[in-house]
Amino acid sequence: MPDLPRKAAARTFRLAALPAAYAGRTALGVGKRLGGAPAEAVLSEIQQRTADQLFRTLGELKGGAMKFGQALSVLESALPEEMAAPYREHLTRLQDSAPPMPTPMVRSIVAADFGPDWQDRLVWLDGGPTASASIGQVHRGRWRDPGTGEVVDVAVKVQYPGADEALDSDLRTLGRVARLIGPLAPGVDIKPIVEEIQARAREELDYPLEAQAQDVFAAAFADDPEIDVPEVVAVGPRVLVTEWLDSTASLASVISSGTPEERDHYGRIFTRFLFEGPARTGLLHADPHPGNFRIIPADDGGPGRLGVLDYGSVARLPQPGLPEPMGRLITLCAAGDADALMAGLRQEGFLKDRIRLDPHLLMDYLAPFVEPTQVEAFRFSREWMREQFQRLGDPKDPAYTVSIKLNLPASYVLIHRTWLGGVGVLSQLEAEVPFRALMEEWVPGFSAAR
Repeated sequence: MPDLPRKAAARTFRLAALPAAYAGRTALGVGKRLGGAPAEAVLSEIQQRTADQLFRTLGELKGGAMKFGQALSVLESALPEEMAAPYREHLTRLQDSAPPMPTPMVRSIVAADFGPDWQDRLVWLDGGPTASASIGQVHRGRWRDPGTGEVVDVAVKVQYPGADEALDSDLRTLGRVARLIGPLAPGVDIKPIVEEIQARAREELDYPLEAQAQDVFAAAFADDPEIDVPEVVAVGPRVLVTEWLDSTASLASVISSGTPEERDHYGRIFTRFLFEGPARTGLLHADPHPGNFRIIPADDGGPGRLGVLDYGSVARLPQPGLPEPMGRLITLCAAGDADALMAGLRQEGFLKDRIRLDPHLLMDYLAPFVEPTQVEAFRFSREWMREQFQRLGDPKDPAYTVSIKLNLPASYVLIHRTWLGGVGVLSQLEAEVPFRALMEEWVPGFSAAR
């Protein structure tokens, strides 16, 4: 594939065809059932073909289409099991890979960013990519330090040609067809996913801005025994060179085949990074899909470390740590102080002045959000995550009425999306995590002993 498919009409057609194809397969399935085919067999066939087309299309188009698919993959654990099972293999594949960009094109982009003598510094560049993402792909290379002459292994992330045009086109189209794509992923609210991607897309195209964020995280976690953030070696408008991580696989491999001990170990480190990162850096890594978290085996065969990649999407917080009101409100909810919780939610803008809610219904609605803080160690699971989404998506459930009356202030949008994504990953891992202790240590305003 020479570059990203850039013609807006062609990309729009392929994305818009997804819901139409789903409708067609559903109609065909009705016909098969009328012809005597078992309902379960027909449903399974529809789901499998839908997964094949949906994630193949999103992966091949890359850009905003693939980014939408990656965001959807984090929430896989929220889907009903009969719907999620056929998708799981495709979702995992999308988190870690996509069709490659030709080597000559990669070299021409590197030359454009680093000049005609680029090979004096990047002395070797692997012809094939080691990983592909929504707006770029990664190659292994070796970099010679101009000052010392030392040669080190590096990861070279190269942005796809036309990524900006493709991103704009995709996000406009996905915004229009989000309602129609909904049936492909029942139980997941598609519109906020698209809106969040639209809001952050331009930042992720800015590799120098990403390099600045990665520098901050690398300095903060330089001596951490469990977390590894590669240092930035060089950056250009469309090329980012960082230290190479000796990683065997991503967190997706632990999700698919990890032992209970591995799930708990990496789940704890993953949670610690999401909570501790803001406290150390004033930034929140806001792209918690498993492909960004790499397993680094220990030399002695003991518990491994977690390497964290991709700093294109970060929330820049007004002060170090997650917002203090967030921890305080969770504490009030856990303590059952409905009146103080209502007052706090109004003060922070979660409840508009004109909105009236039954405090007891509000407490029932928020109870699952604080459930992981109520015990010493909480076991996340797909079943638990599904229950929460089904409850909040059922118009007959009182919790649904509460959900449509709450407001999400702009300053919390990305935090909320990251929190939800992080819980989704922990539910896929089915990890037992000391959630309460980690919150007490790293989330301002939270106290379990109220």
